[in-house]
Amino acid sequence: MSTDIGASLRTTELTAAAAERTAAAFAAAGFPKMPARTLLALVSSEQGSLTAAELSERLGASAAAVSGAVRYLQTVGFVHRVSQPGSRRDLYALHTDEWYVVSMRNSPVYEKLAALTDATAETLPEGSAARARVAEMARFYRFLNSRMPGLLDDWAREREAGSDHH
Repeated sequence: MSTDIGASLRTTELTAAAAERTAAAFAAAGFPKMPARTLLALVSSEQGSLTAAELSERLGASAAAVSGAVRYLQTVGFVHRVSQPGSRRDLYALHTDEWYVVSMRNSPVYEKLAALTDATAETLPEGSAARARVAEMARFYRFLNSRMPGLLDDWAREREAGSDHH
């Protein structure tokens, strides 16, 4: 094996290991594990797209596991299927290099968490410390929800400024 191929394999192994650690952190934060692994495989691929077979090989996972993960990622809007002319194999690709921004801009997650914690607070006794804590949690989620558009705009400016330096 030539040293170039050896170096390339080591880089691939290092990237795969780092992507697995990142996926594990996503999973610890509540993102489903197999979709997290699949997402990181796509993000760390050079083209930002892979076939189901390539995902299966990269992740050491069954076709069924990859299929379920891709379906989840399509549902939440992170990836889409791209038909390849002359081939029955579809590519799964990230929507844009800003998929994470789009996901947060269109996400009702904080609003939903605020409503759910409000509903929980309403089940607790009026004036109780428990109700106050849960209501405070709802306020926090509303605060995050109100600040998210501004944060995403700030990120867009930061990203643009960063690209001026490359």
